[in-house]
Amino acid sequence: MKAAVVPSLGAPLEIREVPVPEPGPGQVLVRVEASGLCHTDIHAARGEWPVRPTMPLIPGHEGVGTVVARGDGDSPVEEGDRVAVPWLGHACGHCRYCVGGWETYCLSPQYTGYTMDGGYAEYVLAYASHVVPVPEGVTSFDAAPLTCAGVTTYKALKVAHPQPNETVMVVGVGGLGHLGLQYASVFGARTVAVDVEDEKLQLARELGADHTVDARSGRQEEELAALGGVDVALVTVPSPEAMRAAHASLNPGGRLVLVGLPADNRLELPVFETVLKGISVIGSLVGTRNDLADCFALHARGRTRVVAEPRRLEDVNDCFEEVLSGRVPARLVFDLSASA
Repeated sequence: MKAAVVPSLGAPLEIREVPVPEPGPGQVLVRVEASGLCHTDIHAARGEWPVRPTMPLIPGHEGVGTVVARGDGDSPVEEGDRVAVPWLGHACGHCRYCVGGWETYCLSPQYTGYTMDGGYAEYVLAYASHVVPVPEGVTSFDAAPLTCAGVTTYKALKVAHPQPNETVMVVGVGGLGHLGLQYASVFGARTVAVDVEDEKLQLARELGADHTVDARSGRQEEELAALGGVDVALVTVPSPEAMRAAHASLNPGGRLVLVGLPADNRLELPVFETVLKGISVIGSLVGTRNDLADCFALHARGRTRVVAEPRRLEDVNDCFEEVLSGRVPARLVFDLSASA
């Protein structure tokens, strides 16, 4: 099968012919139709996080396709089912976090496209217990970004508990932010989008943002104060400066929700203001299988719109540079439907 492989940390990806894997007990083989490009894939390929991925590696944790084979054992999915293969490739199911409904914080997880091969390939192995069925009303192309960008921002807002009378600010209208902005509206909140690109600010308005703020203006804090401040700030970009600016905009009782991961793993925030205003700083890591099913259901009902552009897997290195430029409309999705 064709696959995009990271041969070693920091090296360009190589398009290789590799053997089609065989599913073991509890696993399924999925023929990939679409696979989204997440910034995490770039971090993985370059070894930019404290925990290094397995090498060589096939990245990708937004793979969607059809189950074509099953390993031994009971399985909740059948051959012919269309499923998503998310970031959380496997969780133990019996630690306190799995049992408590927080499986994304499992003590012995496996991560798709990080500790196990992912969806930048014509076929991908997955655990039957952790793939998520894709309903008929959702295309594979749309389902791919929802599998990470969607479920990540949906869960991040869930843990922030936005109320209908509150204001939610989404910083960064990219692959994650354009969906987070729509989920904030689903929760009934007033929405503010912040970005530094004219095209993305326009996209935010098209997606229904109540207000947009150009972070280049130097008047972000003043503009947000004029709106009455912010109750929830969802920061999707890996910028400590953007995180600090979001923190400064929060009302008393506000919640700063961090999703973007800075390469240097550092963020300084003022303790005095945090304490006196009762601000919460919340980290959120993707979502559960149930959260992803919610995202698919909302999309099937027409509550969200995925903004993405198709790309060829052979152009993966150019696509990485395109994402790093910051000018991708929202999400890039590798279209493998022809080869599938």
